[in-house]
Amino acid sequence: MKLTDILADATLKARFIKEGAALIDQEVGRKGGLSGFALKAGYRAALAVKPGVIETVLDMLLPAFAPAIEPFFAAGQAAGDVPGHFAKNATAIADAMLKVTDARAARAENPVLKRTYSSLRSTAMQHTTEAIPAVGKLLARFTS
Repeated sequence: MKLTDILADATLKARFIKEGAALIDQEVGRKGGLSGFALKAGYRAALAVKPGVIETVLDMLLPAFAPAIEPFFAAGQAAGDVPGHFAKNATAIADAMLKVTDARAARAENPVLKRTYSSLRSTAMQHTTEAIPAVGKLLARFTS
């Protein structure tokens, strides 16, 4: 199964978005230190501005994320270990995903969300890289 197959099935896509939002909540919740504090504050601010924003953003970004990470996903499938491949290539996958979010943020119209993203971008690579193994596990559950 390809990542685009998830997007083509409305039921599967809705479930993936729900589980993806829960994964993001978990990842944000486990952050500590000053950068974790800033991330949590920005996350709460985004949720306060627009409840359900995480699901909305995932729905919006999935069509761009899928082709960005499909080569990594295909390589993980070929190796028989999507989660392991994602863990080994976390930095490159995070970079591919952040290119997508950077492009979207540049076009954002909501000034609060745009400012929040901009303020958190300096630590985004670290946080995203740390989350990539969990993303690999999530994708493996949906495509095996």
